[in-house]
Amino acid sequence: MLLLLATCGGSAAAVLLGRQLLQLRPALNPDTPAATLSRTWRWDPDPARRREAALLLLEGRDAAARRRLLRNHGWGGDGAAAVVLKQDALAAERLADPAATPLWRQLLQRFSGDPASADALYALGRQDPALRAQLLQRFPAHPAALAAALEQGPAGAPHLARWGARWPGAEALLRQRCSASASLSASERDLLAGALGQLGASDAGRACLGRQAGSPETILALNRSLLRDPEREQQAETALLELAQRHPTSGAASEAVRLLSEGRSEASLRALDALPAALQQQAPVQARRLLAQDDNLQELLPQALALLERWPADPASWELQWQLARRAALAGRWDLAETLLSAKALEGRLPLAQESRLRFWLGLSQWQQGQRQAAEQQWHQLRQQLPGGYYGWRAASRLGDPAALAISADLRHPAGTEPAAHLPLEAWEPLHSGDATLDRLWRLGQPLEAWERWRLQRRGAAPDDARSLLVEGRLRRAVGDHWLGLEQLERASLRLPATACRAAGRLERAQRQVAFRRELEQAAAQVGLPASLLAAVARQESRFSPAVQSPAGAVGLLQLLPGTASDLAGETVSPEQLQQAERNARLGARYLRQLLNRWQGDPLLAIASYNAGPAAVKPWISAQLREIPELWVEAIPYPETRLYVKKVLGNLWSLQAPDATTCSQR
Repeated sequence: MLLLLATCGGSAAAVLLGRQLLQLRPALNPDTPAATLSRTWRWDPDPARRREAALLLLEGRDAAARRRLLRNHGWGGDGAAAVVLKQDALAAERLADPAATPLWRQLLQRFSGDPASADALYALGRQDPALRAQLLQRFPAHPAALAAALEQGPAGAPHLARWGARWPGAEALLRQRCSASASLSASERDLLAGALGQLGASDAGRACLGRQAGSPETILALNRSLLRDPEREQQAETALLELAQRHPTSGAASEAVRLLSEGRSEASLRALDALPAALQQQAPVQARRLLAQDDNLQELLPQALALLERWPADPASWELQWQLARRAALAGRWDLAETLLSAKALEGRLPLAQESRLRFWLGLSQWQQGQRQAAEQQWHQLRQQLPGGYYGWRAASRLGDPAALAISADLRHPAGTEPAAHLPLEAWEPLHSGDATLDRLWRLGQPLEAWERWRLQRRGAAPDDARSLLVEGRLRRAVGDHWLGLEQLERASLRLPATACRAAGRLERAQRQVAFRRELEQAAAQVGLPASLLAAVARQESRFSPAVQSPAGAVGLLQLLPGTASDLAGETVSPEQLQQAERNARLGARYLRQLLNRWQGDPLLAIASYNAGPAAVKPWISAQLREIPELWVEAIPYPETRLYVKKVLGNLWSLQAPDATTCSQR
């Protein structure tokens, strides 16, 4: 008996130990080798792990192969089973297999609350309008619901306006619905007009409102985009002033004040004087008034420091600090620049992007005053904590880092003498969303499922905090929306605390990922460019969005004007042809090569010329370009070009020396 008990006990212990050992194995993820995934799918004793391997193997498979991989994996009650049923049903539909319908029904019956069931409601709703109505009500922000609303025609416009104005095709329906504005309620007109404003279609939104005043939020949306149009900037400023005057306690009024304060015209400055008294006592207004003064910098300094002390957490204070410090540096008053950049009130307050800028320029101010050790200490600290981007590159260059110095050297090689390097490949890493289900979908190579769940959880609301912007930016990029994804990652850098090293690393790597890698590498190789330079320009020009077109008519990945492209190609090139990533990359590389040849490989002049044109750049050349290149950049008279040069060179540094742009945890 004792022997039997011992044997049974030993067997139980062995089973438990075996289970524990199985659980200790590394989790499967998109970087797991395909051969390992295939073996796991076939032979692993853990059915949950076999299912995970099946989901990870789906990428790039045709519908029949996807069905084979997913067979018998729809068991259980967790979210992975719901995804299996959905993917199996979609594959069956592509094969015109009647098994799709029972799979959709099974998904809806077993997982009615899971976001995957939205697709079941959409598919089954083709024959049952009541299910489409359920879809719109239960999952309003889900892509399946937005697709269903689009199929409703103009009747679906209110749903799209509320939950997905940016959905492809939505704008046309919003306009159609507005054309019948006489039969619409005031609230619906306001909703539609606000959505059109979000899309930058301000004139259509105003027409939709008719004589109706519009809510503060709608007025704000309609006029925000007009501020970027020099011919209509004053019209927008007048509307924003009226908004602040009529609704001074609204959130929209505070945003209107911020936008007015960011204006550069005399009219926007005068508008601040007409604001209600309470709104005039805000950091953006006070900062703008200080910046507008032509007084001696020494005389402005006490007022500026007092403002920083009063509003240390307001972005307007951060911008005031930088603009006055920049003005001091351009005037050669490095002592005043150092005083401003050393303001105690802002210590530890600045987010990632602003802290990097401050740290570099504080070091340069000290260097110019002979404080060499203090300057190098600032740059070493920047390299440890904030090593990526333009200022990370400049700090590394100032410290003599060979990788940083090589950027300029590499571009001075004549075409054809140096092979174009391949672009870095980023390893997969967890999403870190804070939601276990979302993180698991990401790990299982299901970014679209993760994106749909994320969007549904947020009910279509745009993110604003750094963590949410980082998560959504990564999700958008993973599903191919590089335009908004990179915009959100950029906004995350303006909110992320400078001390958040791990999150900063994820942000850097997410921004560094290159789309259209093959096209860019081949185009760069043809003209002897580093592929990293072409990718750096493409990211800033189009955010890797081949269909985007600028108001000036520039098109595609490298934002080429059709006339310029035709000259480069030796034949007529249409805007539609420029939307082809391969053709656009090839012509953009040719133009960039010409600019580098013109300026003997100088990256600052070549990149500035790509944005402003060689004729505009030529008068800017001075001794400062060699002596203090960072100050030369700040002296560029076009704010857009000034920012453009810094962004492209920051992109280039991150791509060309990825190992040097990862922060060290302090």
